Amino acid sequence: MRPNLTPDLDLATHLSDALREAGFDGIGITRDAYGPGEARAHAMVRAAADAIGLETACDAAGNLLMTLPGLDRAAPVTVIGSHLDSVRHGGNDDGAAGVLAGLAAVSAMRRAGFVPARDIVVLAARAEESGSWFPTGFPGSRAALGTLPPAALAARRLDTGRTLAEHMAQEGFDPEAVRAGVCLLPPSRVAAYLELHIEQGPLLDAAALPVGIVTAIPGARRLRAARVVGEYNHSGATPRAYRRDAAIALAELAYRLDEAWGELEAAGHALVVTFCVLATAPEAGFTKIPGAAAFQLDVRSLAPDSIDAAYAALHRLAAEIERRRGVRFDFGEQLVSLPTPMSGEIQAALARAAGELAIPCRCMPSGGGHDAVAFAQAGVPAGMLFVRNQNGSHSPAEAMRAEDFAAAAAVVLRWAEQA
Repeated sequence: MRPNLTPDLDLATHLSDALREAGFDGIGITRDAYGPGEARAHAMVRAAADAIGLETACDAAGNLLMTLPGLDRAAPVTVIGSHLDSVRHGGNDDGAAGVLAGLAAVSAMRRAGFVPARDIVVLAARAEESGSWFPTGFPGSRAALGTLPPAALAARRLDTGRTLAEHMAQEGFDPEAVRAGVCLLPPSRVAAYLELHIEQGPLLDAAALPVGIVTAIPGARRLRAARVVGEYNHSGATPRAYRRDAAIALAELAYRLDEAWGELEAAGHALVVTFCVLATAPEAGFTKIPGAAAFQLDVRSLAPDSIDAAYAALHRLAAEIERRRGVRFDFGEQLVSLPTPMSGEIQAALARAAGELAIPCRCMPSGGGHDAVAFAQAGVPAGMLFVRNQNGSHSPAEAMRAEDFAAAAAVVLRWAEQA
């Protein structure tokens, strides 16, 4: 690495502060996918890319591509990126840090007069946070690659009820071109994809390490619209033996499945089991026995058999509770995603880069899903770099240290220089 080739941390810091100010909602950060929050962030990032002389373009889905030309413009490109949307009341760095790291790397090359071997594209993908906005996985990055299933355009945003296609069109993009697979980053034109992201768990902080190299991204099986149906009745006049209490049945299911999770872990299964929502129906009220309740369940693991084991326990426990409590469980549609390994070559290259820079790191799996899944599943060599993050994720308390970002951005730059 040239002595003057160091990440442009001033650019990253200035842009991060501006994104935080623009996205603050009074509690945390909200940048709604295909809405005003995400649009403001994209406009700010594009202005910064224009200011440092990058070539900028938007594809039919609104993904932002910011390109530093390389020596061989016909060669497949290197992509560095992440997303700019956030969960509601989230943190500033989830997603955005990856885009800023890419910009810090290409800005460093630009000011040092370094021309990479091939084009480097910094990607700001749309709508990664499917749990908050559109219930379909990675619509932005999959549209960028031309791999978004047409049916995903019918997914409805959870707060507005309007479809992904309608939101794209409202923002001035072209959902029909997306439906036809028109894109600017076909997989055959991408040599490699790298995504920097905050770690969304406590492992790096507990190990006192600034950086992690991601080995794989877990698969998941999710229930988004499950429910339990019992019977509404008077809370004072109905003895226990005559009750069909949906809330108590659901509480028992949650408690017992959590115990089953512990037993699976003791047997060697590595997985996570989360009841994301436990709620009585809107008809519930004081003096009423709850006759219906809703829940969402998220089970994740790198091993499909571990997910299968958790769901076997779910069905066994639900059947027992149904017989004893006189209720009925309806699990609804299951959404399934497969475990996705990251490129071994990119993992090795990131480890070499960190070693050359004397930056301590560890290899580790991801707990959450990321845009890197879309690239890897499209056949593109993909890698991820985690940055230590304090106080959890998907929270206003999210707190990535500046020095940790600087270390991770340096690894990104070293990798990109050699890619």
